[in-house]
Order: sequence, then C-alpha cells, then structure tokens
Amino acid sequence: MPIVIGLGTGQTLAFGTTLYLPAILAEPMANELGIPPGWAFGAFSLALVFAALLGPKAGARIDQFGGRTVLAVSSLIFACGLAMLGTADSLTMMCIAWCVIGVGMSMGLYESAFATLSWIYGHDARGPITGITLIAGFASTICWPITAGIEAEFDWRTACYFWAAMHIVLGLPLNLFLIPRTKTGNRASPAADTAKASPAAAPAPAPAKLSRSDIFNMPMILLAIVFAASWFTATAMAAHLPRLLQISGMDAAGALIAASLVGPAQVAGRLAEFGLLKKMHPLISSRLSALTHPVGAVLLLIFGGPVGMLFTSLHGIGNGILTIAKGTLPLAIFGPVGYGARQGYIMAPSRFAQAAAPFVFGLLIDDYGQYAILLTIVLGLVTFAALMMLRHRPVSGNAD
Repeated sequence: MPIVIGLGTGQTLAFGTTLYLPAILAEPMANELGIPPGWAFGAFSLALVFAALLGPKAGARIDQFGGRTVLAVSSLIFACGLAMLGTADSLTMMCIAWCVIGVGMSMGLYESAFATLSWIYGHDARGPITGITLIAGFASTICWPITAGIEAEFDWRTACYFWAAMHIVLGLPLNLFLIPRTKTGNRASPAADTAKASPAAAPAPAPAKLSRSDIFNMPMILLAIVFAASWFTATAMAAHLPRLLQISGMDAAGALIAASLVGPAQVAGRLAEFGLLKKMHPLISSRLSALTHPVGAVLLLIFGGPVGMLFTSLHGIGNGILTIAKGTLPLAIFGPVGYGARQGYIMAPSRFAQAAAPFVFGLLIDDYGQYAILLTIVLGLVTFAALMMLRHRPVSGNAD
C-alpha cells in the first residue's frame, strides 16, 4: 500500500505539471513572450518527442535495476525543467526548458511507474497498477485549479516555480523512500524464488535484450496503434477541452466545471475496472472503454453544450480504463520479462501522437470548430478495431 500511495501521488504531481500544464499556462506564456499560442503548444510538443525517443532506455534500465533511482532522478529533472521554464524570456528558452522536461517525462510518467510495479510484483502487478491510476486520475482535477489560481493571483512564472519546488519537497522523497530497492510479490520465476530465500540478495539480472522479433510482431504493433490513437485523443482533450466545450455552446464557467469532471470520471472508470471488471481479461474492459469517447463525441455533435458534462464523463471513464490497459495489456499478453523495454517501444508512437495532438487538434478547431472532434471519433473506432484483433491468451514464448 505505501508503494501504491507513493507512486500514485508522484504520478499525480508528474502529470499535473507536464501534460496538464499547457492547458492553463500556454496562452499566458504566449501573450507575455509575444508569440502565437500555437507556438507555445509546439514547444510543449518537443517534450513529448524527447519522451518518445528516450522512453525505451528508461524502461530497459527499470527492467534491470528497478524504478527507484530512475523515478527519483526524474523528480530532479522535472524541477530543473520547470524552473528553466519559469525563467524563459524567449521562444528558444521555452523550447529548451520543455526539452529538459521531456527528458523527465521519459523517466517519470506512467510507463516508468508501471514498469516499476512489474519489476516489484511480476504477474501480480495489475492491482497495484490500478491503484496508482486511481490516485493519479485526479491530476487534472487537483492541478488545473491550483495552476490557474497561482497564475491569476501572481503569474505563470510563479506557477512554474511552485511546481518545481513541489517536485523537490514532495516528488523526490516519495520516489526515494517509498519505492523498494528489491523485488517483492509473488513472481513465478527462479529469480523470485532466490530472492525470497535470501532477502538480502541482489535483484535478479536483467533479461536478455529484446530481439527484433520481440519488438516487431503483430501484438506489439496493434498495441502501439491502440495507445497512439487513444493518447492522441487524451492529449488533444487535455489541451483543448475547455475551448471545445465553449465552441459547442457552453459558457466559460460551465466549460471549466465540465472539463473538471474528467478526473473523477477517470477514477470512476478505474474503480469499475478494479471491481466489476477485475476478473475479466483486460482486453474486454479495454474494448468497452474504447467506445465511450466516440459515443460521447457523437452526442456532443448532435446536442451541443447541454450534453457537455455527459461527454466529459464518458471521455473520462474510457480514458481512465485505457490508462490502466496501457499497463495491464502488455503484462497480460507478454508477461513481466522485458516489460519496461516493451513499454518503451509500445509507447514511443504514442509520444509522437501526443506531440502532434495539441497543435493538430488546435488547427482543426480553428478551421472546423466543434467538428474537429470527428477526428477523435475515428481514432476511437480505430482503437476498438485494433483491440478486437488482439488475442486473449498470452503470446507463446514471451510470458514469464
């Protein structure tokens, strides 16, 4: 339980100060620096590119040594990057700061947390993975109002400095003191048996490097498509949801309230996965969740603002379950051996999709208004189709 609380709290801080930051601060940053808001989102996209490129290396290191050091270092890098962002006086400096934050994102977001839990618990990691996503599901609900309040009372730079300090005084101690150095849980492997027989034994050696066939096979490709499509939608909504709701007919206050429902809805979806859907294969819950955003988006297109809260709730529920699936599906299909490295490769396309999402979806809203959401409807259907093509049983030869 302390591990889950620590990782969940750390992930809440990590997401609230990276992926959810531009939705509140991109416009005031752009206004002060005299650049179009789209360029501010473009600078943020650089962070996602760095996260995509460096993610597999971070995951492979967690496979070998566990996530304690990787996550602790990410806290320091987040703090450094946010402090640099707060001092940025030009677009160039803003881009450099976001690149530093992107390095931290490659080491400090869900992929690393899930890989850490897989390293600790092996096949038993599904429950802890759900646990940390239950906590971190409130990242936007908690961090958006805090960021907006600091920006309104002081300025966007103060918000960056505040969050940089929080990574030092909260994130770093959580990662250092609540994540164990050695494996626990019930791992069905000789290494786990050895560790149990000798508690002081060093962690088991890392598995052999993944071969080309381990990376480029149909289940890996389908999972990459699933998470690239779903994370494009999630990032586009995180960056533009209040604006989309206003264009659809809601006033500014109502749009912010409706957008804030995403966090609780994500947690509700994860509670359902933890309770009602726990005994099902994660593929089943993933397929159901892939349809919730398209259904809500169609309703928004038809009825507009009056169903804004229903749309954000459906989007949040589906996104909450798919976030868990990002951790549980690779574990169920491939097993824990090489889990961190697989996560890095599977999620690399997602990072590039995330990098494009704020800019691309923003352009679509500028040109087509609420009909921009047709793109995310199509991506939701693509996600569902790819999930339908995946098999229920683990891939032979890859499971632990």
